[in-house]
Amino acid sequence: MDDPRSPVGKYRIPFNKPSFAGDENHYIADAIARGHISGDGHYTKLCHALLERDLGVKKALLTTNCTHALEMSALLTRCGPGDEVIVPSFAFVTTVLAFVMRGAKPVFVDVLPRTLGLDPAQVEKKITPRTKAIVALHYAGVACEMDELLAIGARHGVPIVEDNAHGLYGKYKGRWLGTMGALATQSFHETKNFTCGEGGALLVNDAKLVERAEIVREKGTNRSRFLRGLVHKYTWVDLGSSWLPSDMVAAFLWAQLEARERIQARRRAIWERYDRELDGWARSIGATQPKVPADREQSWHMYHLLSRDTAQRERLIDHLEQRGILAVFHYLPLHLSEMGRTFGGKEGECPVTEDISSRLLRLPFFNALTEDEQTDVVRALHEFEG
Repeated sequence: MDDPRSPVGKYRIPFNKPSFAGDENHYIADAIARGHISGDGHYTKLCHALLERDLGVKKALLTTNCTHALEMSALLTRCGPGDEVIVPSFAFVTTVLAFVMRGAKPVFVDVLPRTLGLDPAQVEKKITPRTKAIVALHYAGVACEMDELLAIGARHGVPIVEDNAHGLYGKYKGRWLGTMGALATQSFHETKNFTCGEGGALLVNDAKLVERAEIVREKGTNRSRFLRGLVHKYTWVDLGSSWLPSDMVAAFLWAQLEARERIQARRRAIWERYDRELDGWARSIGATQPKVPADREQSWHMYHLLSRDTAQRERLIDHLEQRGILAVFHYLPLHLSEMGRTFGGKEGECPVTEDISSRLLRLPFFNALTEDEQTDVVRALHEFEG
């Protein structure tokens, strides 16, 4: 949910710009030459194998976007009418919508100020016999309190779904984000560290869900078993939909994942420069810089500031806009949205979310951001006196 004001084209330094690793066109051409451009071709398999090897997950399955990976999660956790799903109010709409589409009721929970991830104490209070899943969003690629959330889930027999759209290659106490919940979802949207324009992935950590995950992704059929020679013909066996990306899309993504170390190193340099050069200035105007707990390694997904109040944030957005720089706010509280209120959301229910949402500002951050462009952003910020 980015700032919907003016089109990005008017800014000399946009908030985001799609960035290329270098071999995207070559691999797309190769995918075409191979003659298999539909789903689960050569490059899709390469991406699956890399994610499984790097992260140590039971199964990685590319999807057309992260929303569809979340919709698969709703099916795999068997959410339906009368069920409840615990979700952060500080999240993108599809984090909730995927489960609502199955008929489940979202139960909104507040976040912790230090990580902007689910507050375990609030989660515990909201668990009922109808709870089918707990969705943990690792905001900005900084891990939620996963030990506590996993313990709560285990006590109540409720699976954890990690919404890891921001967090690929981030860590929590030495463990990769996306590898701790029963299921996890990834995004490869153009605003993410690694992109194919639109794309996603489902990571399956619970071995009992692997076969069914393949089935629901393949239109509810056992086609994957057929292709492995385990059945003589495939047929309709479950619910599902068509969630396979084209292999040309996977070829683009493969170029990005192949360059993952270089991409992450560049993003880390951008993040650390912002943090270093904005330190004194942020304190002088009463703004707060992001803090990453010592037991976590972030994914270098974004750099955000918390302004003193909403009015200061609006002045700062306008100040940057006058200099041709686009900085944007982020999520609006889902429990206070028009749809959220139909599920009982009301003001004061998630006070941290309501406060953070009114003050958070994201700075330009993309792989191809040049040192000169970042210098201009930092200089413009230092010219703002509060």
